[in-house]
Amino acid sequence: MKDTVAIVFTGGTISMTIDPRIGAAIPSLSGEQIMSMVTNIDKIASTRVINFSEIPGPHMTPQKLMDLKALVESLLLDPEIKGIVVTHGTDSLEETAYFLDLTIKSEKPVVVVGAMRNSSELGYDGPSNLAAAVCTAVSEKAKNKGVLVVLNNEVNSALEVTKTNTLSLGTFRSLSYGPIGIIDNDILILHRDIIQRQHIKTSTLEEKVALFKSVIGMDSDLINHCVDAGYKGIVIEAMGRGNIPPSMLEGVQHAISHNVPVVIVSRCPSGRVLDTYGYEGAGNSLRKMGCIFGGELNGPKARIKLMLALGTTDDMDEIRDLFEKDEYN
Repeated sequence: MKDTVAIVFTGGTISMTIDPRIGAAIPSLSGEQIMSMVTNIDKIASTRVINFSEIPGPHMTPQKLMDLKALVESLLLDPEIKGIVVTHGTDSLEETAYFLDLTIKSEKPVVVVGAMRNSSELGYDGPSNLAAAVCTAVSEKAKNKGVLVVLNNEVNSALEVTKTNTLSLGTFRSLSYGPIGIIDNDILILHRDIIQRQHIKTSTLEEKVALFKSVIGMDSDLINHCVDAGYKGIVIEAMGRGNIPPSMLEGVQHAISHNVPVVIVSRCPSGRVLDTYGYEGAGNSLRKMGCIFGGELNGPKARIKLMLALGTTDDMDEIRDLFEKDEYN
């Protein structure tokens, strides 16, 4: 008897075709229609199709994330299911994958997959990516690895992976460490293990978390506006090692004085933030002001993590521990 993999379809390019009326791609294919194009998958596993939604990546919302989490958790409780595959639009795939990685605790594999070309295009990559995701989900080697992202026959950790190119089939990459493995001849080959994993147990999240990218001449106006408008958390993609223009400091202080956590990450594609520099606006001054350092997380993932952290506590020290305990201690 073959292992069973549940495939949760949420939409995205993998489900799209060109609508001749508007000359552009829109979600239109059901999970069953997509699966009909994945040849020979029945030799690898039995599949159970669940049509969760039919939305593009930018239409994902925090509430839909919570609903998706609840569905995946319920499927994981089914003893017949070996693993879960979630299809998703690539624009926000890394955020959803990281959200699921932080909130779901199971030894069973959970794999997120998408496509860069729609089914009306030459070289539609949806079926091959989906087949590789199923191969990953049934592998014993994928157990206890958290949420994995599989495209272009590469297997990446949800913690590390990011979308790096608007067009390339190999767009999802772990810039600092490379993929944890590959799918070769339908078999998962692992190159390394995942050392750090976290779990945030919560049934709620805080949606009012802002994300800013620091640039030359940026001031405090937007930060002050968010604090005054009732935002509960702020993430800043700082420059380099974790430095911002001094004109942003007043806004940062305004946020911290109102018990709004400010998480500092880097706008660089890879590398962690650290309080290396001591000039005005540099990491050392931000640390002394009470900012939280987000390690190697990019801005969107740090925002997801802060949203979940604020769903469990408003204690600044507890939130700091969630971001810094394993990274800096």
